[in-house]
Amino acid sequence: QLQLVESGGGLVQPGGSLRLSCAASGFPLDYSAIGWFRQAPGKERERVSCISSLGGSTYYADSVKGRFTISRDNAKKTVYLQMNSLKPEDTAVYYCAAASRCSGPFGVWGQGTQVTVSS
Repeated sequence: QLQLVESGGGLVQPGGSLRLSCAASGFPLDYSAIGWFRQAPGKERERVSCISSLGGSTYYADSVKGRFTISRDNAKKTVYLQMNSLKPEDTAVYYCAAASRCSGPFGVWGQGTQVTVSS
């Protein structure tokens, strides 16, 4: 059974960078699209980015386009989210999730990693 574990969150100043990792275990990652989502306190969960199973297609929310980059290394069973030029409004718990395609539904979720952007 596929399991996902996020890592790489933390506290960063505005304008800084973080790289989140989503490590898979229990099942090959090759057949899954992986999405990154975030949820801030009092707000609805937002899909931030998604990458298709072979990495040929990517999706970004308008709020992160040009600042975030999603990538994957299927050999390492890991998907990355490089976050640059971070803003306080990027503060949230970030989750990765798996689906057969980026349109969903996302059936397997990680436990989340906290990202806080603050001076």
